[in-house]
Amino acid sequence: MLGTVFSAGVLGFEATLVKVEVDVSSGIPGWQMVGLAEKAVQEAKERVNSALRNSGIRLEARKTTINLAPASQKKSGNQYDLPIAIGLLVAHEALEITNLSPYLFVGELSLTGELKPINGALLFALLAKQKRFEALILPKTNAAEANLVSGLNVVGCEAVGEVLEFLKTGRKPAALGSLRKSFVKSSETQDFAEVKGQQLAKRALEIAAAGNHHLLMIGPPGSGKTMLAARLPTILPPLTPFQALETTKIYSALGLTDLESPLITTPPFRNPHHSTSNSGLIGGGDGFVNPGEITLAHNGVLFLDEVPEFHRDVLQMLRQPLEQGWVHIARSKSRLKFPAKFQLVAAMNPCRCGYLGHPKRHCVCAPGHTLLYRNKIAGPLLDRIDLQVEVSSLTNEELFGDIPQESSAQIRERVFAARRKQLIRYRKLKITCNAQLTTHPLNQFCKLQPPVQKFFQKVFPTLNLSARAHDRILKVARTIADLAGSENIEESHISEAIQYRSLDKEYL
Repeated sequence: MLGTVFSAGVLGFEATLVKVEVDVSSGIPGWQMVGLAEKAVQEAKERVNSALRNSGIRLEARKTTINLAPASQKKSGNQYDLPIAIGLLVAHEALEITNLSPYLFVGELSLTGELKPINGALLFALLAKQKRFEALILPKTNAAEANLVSGLNVVGCEAVGEVLEFLKTGRKPAALGSLRKSFVKSSETQDFAEVKGQQLAKRALEIAAAGNHHLLMIGPPGSGKTMLAARLPTILPPLTPFQALETTKIYSALGLTDLESPLITTPPFRNPHHSTSNSGLIGGGDGFVNPGEITLAHNGVLFLDEVPEFHRDVLQMLRQPLEQGWVHIARSKSRLKFPAKFQLVAAMNPCRCGYLGHPKRHCVCAPGHTLLYRNKIAGPLLDRIDLQVEVSSLTNEELFGDIPQESSAQIRERVFAARRKQLIRYRKLKITCNAQLTTHPLNQFCKLQPPVQKFFQKVFPTLNLSARAHDRILKVARTIADLAGSENIEESHISEAIQYRSLDKEYL
């Protein structure tokens, strides 16, 4: 007899429907699995047999053929055990119910018959709702994540026995407590009030947060660059509902969500080491494509500390995603497009030893070495960074003084007010902040008054910057105006925005 069960696979960050067909017939007992299944899926034979046997279900040894359709799509992941087990029971006529088409099954089985957590529960829930399945049956530990999708009947089970009981009686197992009130993560362990001095850098971070601008900090070791960057998430606005769902889908597919509070409502903060490879940062792999750190930073912050220590070719690969918000990766066995709309924050020393221009310590770098160190950040990449700020060493007065510092909450209030202005301004466009402005809306929303335009035309040629830098200065100026509560971009806003491009010539 033939047993047919619906399951799902993951392609990129979208779930695809997979039909699991199990056929048992006379012949030499054994299993044959077809449908481009990777090794972990093929090993389901041993897990399923042991899980059913230890659940008190014994099946006659017969010739068994399992087809995972469509055959042209690679099957990977740990979610196929449960649908194979249910299809096997249908094929052996061990289930009273034979029409399982209203249900979508996903789950990994232990040898005892328990259902273990899987990756991609949110993606499978979205697919189940899209395809109008009556219920999604999956491990109980993944039920909270699947319940993020409203209007879907989620059946979380702890073992094969509970799945069979539901199919027989229609009674759902007891839920794992409240699901919807514990998803938002709001704990903050860091605050800008802990950072002494560095008012210019704090101002640059406030502007970066308000407009979602890219930022580069240059300063000697111990000046607080890493400390400042780590506190940027404390002043960023929470993700919109669409962004939260989009970000959670990425982390769900990779198995990185919190099983108890799966919804990601705060911008991700990724801080990869400078030894990270091309594939680790951008994405890739051997044959099949895996996402990199820039995708994990989607809708959040990618912090590159000691950025010149990264391989130059790795840094140059950032240019496309910085402009487009996507990265296209092609390998011999797959081609995928990953989201990569992140805010880049980078930090570097002024030279290899770190003390060029230091008021008390002398630089020991040879002139040629300093130039090589700086040139690791090529012009085209630097041109895409909106804000470049110098972070100087603290003075004794700043270090030992007891001057109260502005808290993250105070800065966040101004950032939120500026972002609300941008959301209202761009409500008819598919953008949420100033950094996302393209040419046409830039001309519309960043139009300068004649006196300001005359000032900008006079100053800009002296900077020797590109046309791209011209547009980015206007975007930053628009953000500064929003923070100031001004409808128009004034001369002072242009002047401050230009100030953050001075390191183009001074350092690089």
